[in-house]
Amino acid sequence: MGMKAQSVPEVITEIHRWHEVLSNLPPALSEVDAIDRITALEELTSAAAAAQARETLTFDMRRRNREAEEGMTSRKQGKGVGAEIALARKVSRARGSTLLKFSRSLLIDLPHTYSALRTGSISEEKARAVAKETDWLPRDKRRQVDERMADRLAEVGVGRLGNEVRALAQQVDQQAAVAHLEKCIEERAVSVRPAPGNMAYLSALLPMPQAVAVYANLKKSAASLIGTGESGRRTQSQVMADLLVERTTGQECAEAVPTEIHLVMNDDSLVGPGDTPAWLPGVGPLPAGAARKFVAENEASVFLRRLYTRPDDGQLVRMDSRRREFSGLLRRMIVIRDDVCRSPWCDAQIKHADHATAFAAGGDTDWDNASGLCAACNFAKELNGWKHVSSPEKLIVKTPTGHRYETRTKPIDSRAGVGKFEDAAATHTDADTIDESAVKPRRRFQGIDKAHGPPQPRRKTGKVIPDRGASTVEYLFGARFRTFLSTNSAQ
Repeated sequence: MGMKAQSVPEVITEIHRWHEVLSNLPPALSEVDAIDRITALEELTSAAAAAQARETLTFDMRRRNREAEEGMTSRKQGKGVGAEIALARKVSRARGSTLLKFSRSLLIDLPHTYSALRTGSISEEKARAVAKETDWLPRDKRRQVDERMADRLAEVGVGRLGNEVRALAQQVDQQAAVAHLEKCIEERAVSVRPAPGNMAYLSALLPMPQAVAVYANLKKSAASLIGTGESGRRTQSQVMADLLVERTTGQECAEAVPTEIHLVMNDDSLVGPGDTPAWLPGVGPLPAGAARKFVAENEASVFLRRLYTRPDDGQLVRMDSRRREFSGLLRRMIVIRDDVCRSPWCDAQIKHADHATAFAAGGDTDWDNASGLCAACNFAKELNGWKHVSSPEKLIVKTPTGHRYETRTKPIDSRAGVGKFEDAAATHTDADTIDESAVKPRRRFQGIDKAHGPPQPRRKTGKVIPDRGASTVEYLFGARFRTFLSTNSAQ
């Protein structure tokens, strides 16, 4: 690789020194100097990406070799490597697996592309484009495309490069190209992800003819409504979006969305002039004013479910279960509390509500031992050498290399515990052990029972006696909320 072998501590020290130099670099004194620095830093970024790819492959190979020497079957070797890469690079589990696959392709199958990246001739984005457009080819054909495209890598943009690589790949192996297209059809899917401005992207991956047909139909229907004056001053794009919602949900109008509100917005924001945003679990914040308007003006059914929080730190209260699986309201509370996958830097949707300490190892099916995780992160924690330690306030993850990562739970009610939630959402240290006492907080409010609600007076039998002096609405939401409902009903 053109570098002398160095001990790990020396290399890490040198990298940290470069980091410090760049962090404290004074601004350029001229326009020419600024452009020269930008060019040099871009080349350095490419070289760093190449080095990361090389070290990723090195870690993968060393892990597999060690596990092979220990007698582990080839099918189980390398399990969890992608998850460890993700934690090291502070990205999601899925992203870590993608980076691992990219590193293998780059160094094993695309030597010319790797060389161009290492010397700074191309960006990491270009290298990814080459890898993506050839990942379905046999290894020998990938190397053939890589060699023939070597002189074009630095000359064209990312989009043009991807098109040329795809065309050449289809040319060198037409049979594999047809098989690849058929496989892509099997991967059709629909997904949703947040967008700025409290919007969301609804994406559909469809075969080209079907996608064109859907778009053309929406466009034609929208044009018809505009032409007959039935669009209500909406633009064509707005009409198309509304038609998409109405046709897929069966609603009479796009705005009438049947809703169950988990009251993850405090009473000040819901029935008063408060400015604390509401929160849509798994999606993100919604301005308090927009949330109030949505509740008041929604023509569909709206259901309300109050989620109780501790007044000192804003965390959701405990709810325990005797079952092995997290289900019902307990699972719903876990999903609302964690929002997205609880693993550090993973933003995937929650698929599993599971035990941090496994049920088979004595872990309880309760609020303290619960974590909302995506499927990949949940499977990864079951591998040898992994350990999760959980509390409602935080999750600590320990990997087989002894590295330790921590993520804190953001309080549901932001009015409480101001200043207690530190900005550092996750930390990374080398530790041989995890202090479980650090994440097992002492129970405050001993009067809170294991049901979802505030403490109630008890008879000697231990059964809860409801407060007969308050209505259900007052008991669950308070008299202030009942006034709010009555006022809006009258209006």
